[in-house]
Amino acid sequence: MDGYRLTEEKLAGFSKHLKGEEQGEATIEKYVRNVRFFAGWLGGAAVTKEAVAGWKAHLKEMGLAPCTVNAKLSALNRFFAYAGLEECRVKFLHIQRRVFRDGSRDLSRNEYIRLLETARRCGKEQLGLAMETIGATGIRVSELAYITVEAARAGRATVCLKGKVRVILIPGKLCRKLLKYAKRQGLKSGKIFVTRNGKGVSRRQVWRGMKAVGAQAGVESTKVFPHNLRHMFATVYYKVCRDIVKLADVLGHSSIETTRIYLMATGEEHSRQMDRLELVI
Repeated sequence: MDGYRLTEEKLAGFSKHLKGEEQGEATIEKYVRNVRFFAGWLGGAAVTKEAVAGWKAHLKEMGLAPCTVNAKLSALNRFFAYAGLEECRVKFLHIQRRVFRDGSRDLSRNEYIRLLETARRCGKEQLGLAMETIGATGIRVSELAYITVEAARAGRATVCLKGKVRVILIPGKLCRKLLKYAKRQGLKSGKIFVTRNGKGVSRRQVWRGMKAVGAQAGVESTKVFPHNLRHMFATVYYKVCRDIVKLADVLGHSSIETTRIYLMATGEEHSRQMDRLELVI
């Protein structure tokens, strides 16, 4: 173990291993990026438990948010499990359970509609339909690949991701929009969201397209990213249905705790609740 050094070849092996575990493209990219960040900090030195502890301290000194530090440590620990370096694993920073979230990044319904309308006005029909599909179903951007002509006809899509299978119901109005778009594009079967060469659109392509449209729509950049459409769906769904267990199933969450984070009250809402206690005389 004392002579173990991180190389691009070993990172490539780690990436291949994650693909074999059916991890999403974005997850793989994040894990490999964080391990490469650690390798750069090592500067060619051997991997040791002391070095990992030093990196952890370095991340804290950088002023990174605890959740960001833990995300980087999670990637590193995952790599150690793959490489047989379990003795190098370090503990995460302890984070007190939050009772409210920062609402500054919440995407409102009006902002969502502005994004859709701006995309269509700028001739970005596919992007607008992709955003509407994520917003109306709560799927991940990587799951757009499962929105096929067949799924639109059936009104449901079977999503197989991360070793889990779930059925996504597609609203009737959205199905009709998807089928009309597919017909105009000459798509008789298979994926609806594809590039000119027939490959499925990537997360990065949707992200970049959203950023460009967001700027034209006058929506703050910090609010404009694919996963925020999923958050918006979760919030609206829960307000209507009030069933967190069902919502967790729809979103494909293994734990309701993950879903709870989506539904956490904002600081402003929490403050209003505290005011209602009337304990300040």
